[in-house]
Amino acid sequence: MTASDAVSPSSSPSLDVRGLAYAYPDGHQALFGVDLTVGRGERVALLGPNGAGKTTLVLHLNGILTGGVGSVAVAGLPVDRKNLAEIRRRVGIVFQDPDDQLFMPTVREDVAFGPASAGMRGDELEARVTTALTRVGMDGFADRPPHHLSFGQRRRVAVATVLAMEPEILVLDEPSSNLDPASRRELADILRSLDVTVLMITHDLPYALELCPRSVILSGGVIAADGTTQELLSDDGLMREHRLELPFGFDPRSVTIGA
Repeated sequence: MTASDAVSPSSSPSLDVRGLAYAYPDGHQALFGVDLTVGRGERVALLGPNGAGKTTLVLHLNGILTGGVGSVAVAGLPVDRKNLAEIRRRVGIVFQDPDDQLFMPTVREDVAFGPASAGMRGDELEARVTTALTRVGMDGFADRPPHHLSFGQRRRVAVATVLAMEPEILVLDEPSSNLDPASRRELADILRSLDVTVLMITHDLPYALELCPRSVILSGGVIAADGTTQELLSDDGLMREHRLELPFGFDPRSVTIGA
């Protein structure tokens, strides 16, 4: 293979899933041949009913689950054993409960944990921590114990712990859950400002419409629909078929989508 034939990381999509099928050891088949490509810088909502296979798909993105059929690549790198450390740096997952991610005595130590574990030290580490906290508006809280923060603040710190690793893809599991309206808006502003690819798992369909120009519906272990969020949410038959319900009185057709 010549240099011109090699895959250029800068030209590869952030995520390229091909024919991914997976069955758990108990025989339950969760995915049945998923194809999904997400370009660099896209914000994509992953929608679907409970049990659709969303978590199973996400756990393949950084190699937590392996052994299925098909392939997964992140920025042109196959998700396999030899690339695992780099893949896990590039794919940052923010869990639904920030307390699953925050375990150090101070916010600074939590955000520093990932880069420090990768060998970063001194001024470089401190700069990485400060940058990550600034990006989520929490730079004034570095010395606070995480358990003294509000739930919304803890979620923003959880995002910072992932951003400190400078990921290619930010995966968010139900990011708006349990947030008050102000915290919900603040997090949306932060997510819009980030220069990373975002894959957002959510049942909060108005939040998906607000943040993600594109949505993918995963249902029964397959991609059932892929299109603009507004078009999918406006398709009443599609929504009913896949047990997706909008809040009472919310009409996605009436929402003006910004740039």
